[in-house]
Amino acid sequence: MALSWNEIKDRALKFSNEWANETKERAEKDSFWNDFFNVFGISRRRVATFEEPVKKLGGNQGFIDLFWKGTLLVEHKSKGRSLDKAFEQATDYFPGIEEHELPKYILVSDFARIKLYDLDEWSEHEFPVSELYKNVKLFGFIAGYQKRTFEEEDPVNIKAAELMGKLHDQLEEFGYEGTYLEVYLVRLLFILFADDTSIFERNTFKEFIELKTKEDGSDLGALMAQFFQVLNTPKEKRLKNLDEDLNEFPFVNGKLFEEILPIAAFNSKMRSILLEASGLDWGKISPAIFGSLFQSVMNPEERRNLGAHYTSEKNIFKLIKPLFLDELRKEFEKVKSSSKKLKEFHYKLSKLKFLDPACGSGNFLIITYRELRLLEIDILRELFKKGEQVLDVSSILWLDVDQFYGIEYDEFAAKIAEVAMWLIDHQMNMRVSEEFGQYFIRLPLKKAAKIVHGNALRNNWEDIVSKTELSYIIGNPPFYGKSLQTKEQKEDMKLVFGNVKGAGILDYVAAWYMLASQYIKGTQIKAGFVSTNSITQGEQTGILWNELLNKYNVKIHFAHTTFSWTNEARGKAAVHCVIIGFANFDTKSKSLFVYDDIKGEPQEKKVKNINPYLVEANDLVILKRRKPICNVSNISFGSMPNDGGNFLFTNEEKIEFLKLEPKAKPFMKPLISAHEFLNGKKRWCLWLVNAKPTELRVLKEVQKRVENVKNLRLNSTRAATQKLAAFPTLFGEIRQPDNDYILIPLHSSEQRKYIPLGFKTKDEIANNSTSIVPNANLFEFGILQSGIHMTWVKYTCGRIKSDYRYSNEMVYNNYPWPIDPSDKNKKAVETKAQKVLDVRAKFPESSLADLYDPLTMPPKLVKAHQALDKAVDLCYRPQAFTNENARIEYLFDLYNQYTKPLLDERRTKKKK
Repeated sequence: MALSWNEIKDRALKFSNEWANETKERAEKDSFWNDFFNVFGISRRRVATFEEPVKKLGGNQGFIDLFWKGTLLVEHKSKGRSLDKAFEQATDYFPGIEEHELPKYILVSDFARIKLYDLDEWSEHEFPVSELYKNVKLFGFIAGYQKRTFEEEDPVNIKAAELMGKLHDQLEEFGYEGTYLEVYLVRLLFILFADDTSIFERNTFKEFIELKTKEDGSDLGALMAQFFQVLNTPKEKRLKNLDEDLNEFPFVNGKLFEEILPIAAFNSKMRSILLEASGLDWGKISPAIFGSLFQSVMNPEERRNLGAHYTSEKNIFKLIKPLFLDELRKEFEKVKSSSKKLKEFHYKLSKLKFLDPACGSGNFLIITYRELRLLEIDILRELFKKGEQVLDVSSILWLDVDQFYGIEYDEFAAKIAEVAMWLIDHQMNMRVSEEFGQYFIRLPLKKAAKIVHGNALRNNWEDIVSKTELSYIIGNPPFYGKSLQTKEQKEDMKLVFGNVKGAGILDYVAAWYMLASQYIKGTQIKAGFVSTNSITQGEQTGILWNELLNKYNVKIHFAHTTFSWTNEARGKAAVHCVIIGFANFDTKSKSLFVYDDIKGEPQEKKVKNINPYLVEANDLVILKRRKPICNVSNISFGSMPNDGGNFLFTNEEKIEFLKLEPKAKPFMKPLISAHEFLNGKKRWCLWLVNAKPTELRVLKEVQKRVENVKNLRLNSTRAATQKLAAFPTLFGEIRQPDNDYILIPLHSSEQRKYIPLGFKTKDEIANNSTSIVPNANLFEFGILQSGIHMTWVKYTCGRIKSDYRYSNEMVYNNYPWPIDPSDKNKKAVETKAQKVLDVRAKFPESSLADLYDPLTMPPKLVKAHQALDKAVDLCYRPQAFTNENARIEYLFDLYNQYTKPLLDERRTKKKK
């Protein structure tokens, strides 16, 4: 049991009084260091040796005055000698020390002075022996009170995970696998952490392995099995003749070591890996970060990008701060001057309960628990700031891990989450010990976070924690688009969404929103999820949020608009995400975090309402519609060949074909797909719509291709395609207009500020990877090519990865065009639209992809678009819009104006 700081200070004062005026020389240095360690309640003999032999650089034999492997190296000099030279001598020993045994601290002394070097932080502290009692906290690493900061990029997290990965591979290679292997590694995680953080006496496990097992590792497996059993057995029930070193280890409980595992077979390499892992400073490990890293070592594919998959603390804070932490901190500041109210607030914290229904290895739960414990420490600091003595720290600590619940599909991750909660609990207990000068540890483990291994989309959440007790739902559910979902995941979606129309296109994460909305209905529970931004864009938004808003009365309380979710680890996983906090009740205080740069920091905006598109506007959802809401030209897809490639030609293939069949030239038409249009490529097709039978009969090469198309369609498994065999000379679907038209490529890079559109003639055949607007004029082109229309596209179109997928029924047909613009404004748009086309024409060698690449877009074209944008804005209102948010908010209001009469008309018909 570690000493309290008050006890350590008393001992340090006694040490200082005894040694400050001591005249004894080198012969008494052993007594000096024995007494020094005793100040911190540690037996020097258990952790460190005198006169440790070591080979110095150059091969000479040296002897380290005092060596605690992996932790501390001491060099002692006679009184008055240089401490700087003592430090240099200490570092001369490093080449002869195994890497995992290198010290983290160097301590030098001459009886009168002490100087400590922290090699991790490159800091040094020097003081006279008489002032040791003032500096005892520098030596917290001896007493087990080590104070650490946990940095996401700290290499010790990744190094530790890599070593565990190596050990995993070795065990698995020799047949130790599956659940047994997972449990084994989780136990090792706890043990290694315990060995460095005073759950065990520091480094006793490491020394136990070094001293009690053979170098070839042959007896290590059996010893570990016995070790697990000891940790699961109360001291009073252990065998009387148990090895005394083993018996020193505490009873852990918590069922962590309860299951009897098969005995693992180790070899010398595996023993070395374990020793190297135990040589790391596990006091530096962050349970929040390491859990995900540790989980990823089990998957060779993920291990290549080790560290890419954990959720960084910075991103976790983006969710938990606006969901509850900021509010709790604000309440603390409000009540801290009243002892009575502060105690009531403390009690309130102890009753909060949290559920993460996709908890992984526990990141959100761990950080949440840590922040609540820090808040509890602040509460206790206020309550006891007048210096009242706390006789029993445990009596004033009311928060514990059993306030936390999780559901996780991966069994290994679920085990890690449970253990990681104990680890963060212990770290926070060390903080409390530091604060109150009284050592506190929760052993044996009596409480645990309830982490359920199961499918959150099939488990009943109320079976895990009652909605009458729960306070918050948090997490980062998995992102799987429709095409990436497994058969089981698709079944999950059907189970959750039932007969909801169109639900088959939803991202997997949408199911968590649905279940959370059902769970929180009629309660004061708040929920917050990190999600792919697909559920706030395009068709998915209407399908999902139509249910959440209208059936479950969900209100969004805060949101982060699209940002890039990245980590600082190797591999850097990046995905475009949103964060949405919601509840079954409304609130006046709503915050929208808007990103001008998705890789930058957001600006918080206090708003009256947040709609499902994460815009300050009234709640609305946009659903597919077959006709435009405004009086404008209709839109359709281009024509689909369904020909197996028989009617299609590259430029070279066309030339060769016309050599064989020169009379087919009148039927050879340019084919414009999105790819050709954007990249300036040429492609051709046989367009036989108006071909006469007499013309076709003499075109033998054409007839061969027509025959191929007929057979291809007849052999199709689709009935609709088989019917098309009756029309083998035609494209499968023909939508080519009889006049010129505007062409819109359906797919376009998100990097472009504008999706390039163009005018095409009736003889240029639009492929089905494009949309066409027949009978369109220059004004309509100007509106569709403008920045305000592009804003609408961003919010309402679908996405392929992060690129735009234009939709006729979602984007075009729902687009709110300007209401009755003046002739002057319409003329201005036409003029500016023509200018855009004219500037493009000045670069005949450049494709549209070149012209609209943000890095290569000509300044003249940029200015032409800016002028067009302003002209279009003025058709909507007297002042141009200053930013995209202003545009989309205006468009949503205008959309409501257009659709309300349509909605009222539909309701009237329904009543009739």
